[in-house]
Amino acid sequence: MFTIEHDFDATVITLIDEADPDTGPLNEDVVILSFDDRVVLEQVGPDDEVVRITLSMHQLTELRLALNLPEGNYRIDRG
Repeated sequence: MFTIEHDFDATVITLIDEADPDTGPLNEDVVILSFDDRVVLEQVGPDDEVVRITLSMHQLTELRLALNLPEGNYRIDRG
């Protein structure tokens, strides 16, 4: 399950783990904040502190492309 909310300066997507409880513990929700120039992923870690990862829009594009490519080294032209 996921939710989408539009705030003043960002779109907020929350991914909610709905795995079968018999297969293992559920993971904490993942919150994705999408701004004009960056995307921030947040999740509460095992020590109850928020772990935050910030990706530039170029890094996000590379991640999207990498999910569909075989093993190897790649450089994406910014053209």
